Amino acid sequence: MRAAGPQQPQAGGTRAALINGALATLQEAGFAGASARQIARRAGCNQALIFYHFGSVHDLLIAALEHISAQRMAAYRTLLDHQGTLTDLADAARVIFTEDLDAGHVTVLAEMISGAQSTPDLGPRVSACLSPWREVTESLARSVIARLPIAPPLPPEHMAHGIMAGILGLELLASLDGDRTRALELFDHARSLASLLDQSQPLLALLNLAGAGLQASPRKKAGGS
Repeated sequence: MRAAGPQQPQAGGTRAALINGALATLQEAGFAGASARQIARRAGCNQALIFYHFGSVHDLLIAALEHISAQRMAAYRTLLDHQGTLTDLADAARVIFTEDLDAGHVTVLAEMISGAQSTPDLGPRVSACLSPWREVTESLARSVIARLPIAPPLPPEHMAHGIMAGILGLELLASLDGDRTRALELFDHARSLASLLDQSQPLLALLNLAGAGLQASPRKKAGGS
């Protein structure tokens, strides 16, 4: 009974080491090189522990993807709680985008998507890991649309799908080329547009008030006559 106490933290430490080993393997060797041996070597564990704790290598890889997904979700949810200007929102998105590139998260996701193409049973599981991202992106799209003077012609869910595909594509290209300059320049252009929208808000508010006044005047006149 006394020995049971220390075993739980040790088990948690082993699982964490294996998840970190899986992430490092995906980043360095790709999905094709993510064998039990390679993961265990990076984790500093016996490879039999992979099957003891996770059941299979694929289950461990999914656990690793879920781990970084939950970790980064906390950062992206701060965008939903953002109360500043659209310019500030663009700056915050740029910072998070850069952090993802620095940490190699996009490489992990790209390798898992690539692996899902050759391993059909992984496809739905990788897609399930992306589902919370779709929900957050759609909520963010609705928040941005609410601040715009004119609503875009796209429904929020379609806009969110385009944003998610665009960000993922930018990260993939930046990782592939080893050059993030173009991607960051797009964020700079987005910031300029956001700044323009922020500056136009007072004028648009005045125009809306004037328009409302013009619509009310005929009705008032008609009622008086």
